[in-house]
Amino acid sequence: MNILCVADVVSKNLLEAVKGGPAVDGVEMVFACGDLPPEFLTALRHRFDAPLYYVLGNHDLRHANTPPQGCRHIHRQLLKSGGLRLLGLGGSRWYNGNVNQFTEQQMSRFINLLRFRLWRLGGVDVVISHAPPRFIHDAEDPCHRGFRAFRRLIDRYQPKYFLHGHIHALFTDDDDRRSTIDGTTIINCYGYYVLEM
Repeated sequence: MNILCVADVVSKNLLEAVKGGPAVDGVEMVFACGDLPPEFLTALRHRFDAPLYYVLGNHDLRHANTPPQGCRHIHRQLLKSGGLRLLGLGGSRWYNGNVNQFTEQQMSRFINLLRFRLWRLGGVDVVISHAPPRFIHDAEDPCHRGFRAFRRLIDRYQPKYFLHGHIHALFTDDDDRRSTIDGTTIINCYGYYVLEM
């Protein structure tokens, strides 16, 4: 299964024809990790004709009035799709009180409220978030610090993948965007990344 993961910046080449097809082929699912215009998410959904699941980032201000068409917002939701157990956790650390910003305590509470569902489903395969876990791919300025609650989530439930955006970096080698902690592969999906499962 090819899963297209996108975050933070519109990659127009995903929508353009390249030698008769899209820049990425065989996409069966799309995960969007935030800070992308609703029109782009709608276009991806139609281009690949695949389910698109998304969370919001700290700069996603227009989604409440103009949500992407045919896409599913999964913040604070746990669901099954394509044989995968998915968990969505959007937003960033609180830094100026704008939308989609949460304190460490709020994010911990969101995760704790999902504990029964996580137990019933037997855990989670893929976490789709905007912010990274603390001390993995994050930065020290207040806006770009990751959540400690995400580290605890990884330690306790050991998802196969933890996908995030929020940290802008250009990658010449996909190995540079991946880290592994106790069997969980953490991937910075800035721009786009194709996850093969």
